[in-house]
Amino acid sequence: QLSLFRLTMKRLFSASHSSVDSKEMKKFQLLAHKWWDEEGEYSALHSMNDIRVPFIRDTLLNMSSNYHLGNPLSGVKILDVGCGGGLLSEPLGRLGALVTGIDPLEDNIRTAEQHKSFDPVLDKRIQYKSSSLEEIVEECMETFDVIVASEVVEHVADLEMFIKCCSQVLKPEGSLFITTINKTQLSYVLGIVVAEKIIGIVPEGTHEWEKFVPPEELERLLESNGFSVKTVNGMLYNPLSRSWSWMESTSINYAMHAVKSGAQGQSSPTDALSEMESEQPLATAGTTM
Repeated sequence: QLSLFRLTMKRLFSASHSSVDSKEMKKFQLLAHKWWDEEGEYSALHSMNDIRVPFIRDTLLNMSSNYHLGNPLSGVKILDVGCGGGLLSEPLGRLGALVTGIDPLEDNIRTAEQHKSFDPVLDKRIQYKSSSLEEIVEECMETFDVIVASEVVEHVADLEMFIKCCSQVLKPEGSLFITTINKTQLSYVLGIVVAEKIIGIVPEGTHEWEKFVPPEELERLLESNGFSVKTVNGMLYNPLSRSWSWMESTSINYAMHAVKSGAQGQSSPTDALSEMESEQPLATAGTTM
C-alpha cells in the first residue's frame, strides 16, 4: 500500500505538473546576486522583516508554553518555501529555529549559502536546498512545525497543489504563514503601476496582476485542504520611509496564519489557548478569523 501511495505521489508531482512557473524563474534569475543589497531591488523585502518576523515569532509563542530566553524559537523546524537569498531564513535562524530554505533557482541558493557561511551559528541552524516544494514532499512527510511562504504564492503555477504540498510536509497542528498581494484595483495601481513603473521599488515585470490572490480565495483553498485560518492582517508599505506597518484593510498586501488540523481532525488545545490569550497586538493586528 505504501509503495502504491509513493507511486501515486510521484505521478502527482512529476516534472510535467509542477507548481514552479518557468517564466517566473527567468525573472528572478537575473536578480539572484542582488538579494543582500538593502538599497537595491529587494529593499522592500528587507524592511518587511520588521513586521513579518515578529508576526511569526509572536504568533508561535502565543501557541506554545515553551519559552527559551534569547532563542524563542529554539528547536522549531521551519520550512522557508521560495527562500530566495535567505532574507527571512536568517532572522528566523537567529531566533533559534532550525530552518530549511528551498528555492527552485540554484543561483538564489548559492547566494543564500554564501551569505549564511559568514555566521557560524546560522551555518549550523540553516540548510538550503535547490528544490521545488513538490520535489521534497516524499522525503519530508509531516516533518515541519512551521511553513513560511512569504511573497511566493503570487508566483506559483498551481496554487491548490502548492497548498496540498504544504499540508503534506507540515506536522498535524503545524502553522502556515503566508504573505502576498490581494487582487484589487488598488493593488494593481500601487503594486504594479506605482511600485514597478513609477518609483521602481520593484523591478518591472516582477508581478502579474492576474496571479495575485484574494484573501477569500486563499482562505477557501486552505480550509478545503485541512487548514483552519486564524489570522488575516492587512499590510501597508510606505515608500518614503521604506517601512511596513499593519493596517485593517487587506486591499493591498496581507499576511495570513493558518493551522493544519490535528491527526484526528481536531484542533490543537493550544489554538484555543492562543485565541484566549490574543490580547497580544501583533498577531491580531488585522481581523482575526
